[in-house]
Amino acid sequence: MTEHRRISPGLGAFSDQSGRTEIPYRAKGRRLALRAALTACVTGAVVATALVFNAAPAPGTDRRSPVAAAACSGTDSDFNGDGIRDVAIADPEATVSGIARAGLVHIVYGGGKGVLELSQETPNISDGAERDDQFGFSIAVYDANLDGCSDIAVGIPYEDVGTVKDAGLVHLVYGAPAGLGQGAVASVGLRQGSDGKLAGGYEAEDWVGYALAAGRSATNVPFLVVGVPGEDGPAGADIGTAHYVYGTDLKSASFGQDSTGVWEDSEPYDRFGSSIASTDRHFVVGVPGESIGAVQFAGAVVAFRPSLNTDGIPAPMFGMGQGRVEGPDSAAQAGDGYGTSLTMAPYRPTGATGATDSLLAVGAPGEDLSTTVDAGAVQVYHIKSDQTVVQTQWIDQNAPGVEGEAEPGDFFGQRVAAVNTAPHAVSTAASMRLAVGVPGEEYGAELMESGGVALFSMLGAPGTADSYIEPGRGIPGEPAPRQFIGMSLGSSPSLLYVGLPYGPAQNRAVHGFPWNVASGGAPSLTFKPGEGGLPTGVAAFGATVR
Repeated sequence: MTEHRRISPGLGAFSDQSGRTEIPYRAKGRRLALRAALTACVTGAVVATALVFNAAPAPGTDRRSPVAAAACSGTDSDFNGDGIRDVAIADPEATVSGIARAGLVHIVYGGGKGVLELSQETPNISDGAERDDQFGFSIAVYDANLDGCSDIAVGIPYEDVGTVKDAGLVHLVYGAPAGLGQGAVASVGLRQGSDGKLAGGYEAEDWVGYALAAGRSATNVPFLVVGVPGEDGPAGADIGTAHYVYGTDLKSASFGQDSTGVWEDSEPYDRFGSSIASTDRHFVVGVPGESIGAVQFAGAVVAFRPSLNTDGIPAPMFGMGQGRVEGPDSAAQAGDGYGTSLTMAPYRPTGATGATDSLLAVGAPGEDLSTTVDAGAVQVYHIKSDQTVVQTQWIDQNAPGVEGEAEPGDFFGQRVAAVNTAPHAVSTAASMRLAVGVPGEEYGAELMESGGVALFSMLGAPGTADSYIEPGRGIPGEPAPRQFIGMSLGSSPSLLYVGLPYGPAQNRAVHGFPWNVASGGAPSLTFKPGEGGLPTGVAAFGATVR
């Protein structure tokens, strides 16, 4: 399918190796070469090497041990309810049943119980694979029906609905003791239109499911937030919207910047819903195309509580651009792309009985540091239980003590991932961890956009507890051009996951690193094509991982 995205005049766009462009913001003479692989998380048991399973299954099949759980355990990210965390590794550019770029998700069941290749060709999954669908472009994992087995929401933003190009769709596939899609209800499709569960009509290039986030509210209501950044409205093209899908019966509420009480007004190319992050207490929606005053494409974020207000939408809390609080370079600039990436982790303050607060990290990969164009920066905020917000950190590669140096085109903050490694204890600098992708990092003129990942504590000065991993120094394999390492990041309580969907075929993998890994430290877990039941024929293996 030809790329149909509406590109605003004067904008630049990141593009992957296949030519698919990312939602863009304006160019500043920079190299425009990075791909849109949404920040995601991955889970799984820690072992020394790749998990070992039976022979690789045929596409769309489930090769598992015949032993299934009698009931669901309630463990997070456990699709078959056996009490062991499972892993979802997406390859949205994979060929499925001969259909190019239809996309699939590899489900690696924990405890050596096999691999499922989940796609729109999998039995019990509605619809069928089509060229350029990109099934697995985004992923969220939560217990949608509260049965104790985790369920997976899979974003397919380039799904055609009838003859409507790239309208988008989300598949919610339910877990069960026999595995994903093996329960009384296998899956449900979520799309806009009178025949879907989401408000609004489906239109070309809406991109339903471009971003997803999920959780369970403080009142035990499961919720899923679906980003639709290409939605048009009275204010113009690509203003964006989002859907809040809540409860076990999948009710939904649509909301955006034209909703009552939501910060700022809808404007053309705001692209509200391009990124989303959540904890059980709060969720935040990225608006990377937002103009701040006369500054175009500076970016913004808007925060909500996961509960409906009297207007019938998730309760708005606040919105902000970079000018909200002071920092080394806090003034919004054209093309900053603030809100391009988001991540959140639950935070338990001293004296609290639980994780009542959240820490939020916001990436601004287009941030210029003085004359260093597109160096990038990340800002960290404390969202308190009283709904106030305080900035706690400004992080860039020129900060005191931080390893490395800001360079033009680094795009520091293009992806971010956060975790609370001890969610049931009072939060500390050791337990609140943050990973920042630097996909534009170079290692010489012949190693353009090789990339790397920086790790920090979310509390305290950035340079006091940071480390850095890069190809050949922590990340297995030698540096190579256009690997874009740092475009795929994910988290579990014990591990940071780094996907390598691009670059030399022999380097393609997903690596799991301890969150306290030292600079150059090795991974403690690896999933690699051709090993442990995973197929060899991959395209962008690990572009999204959860």
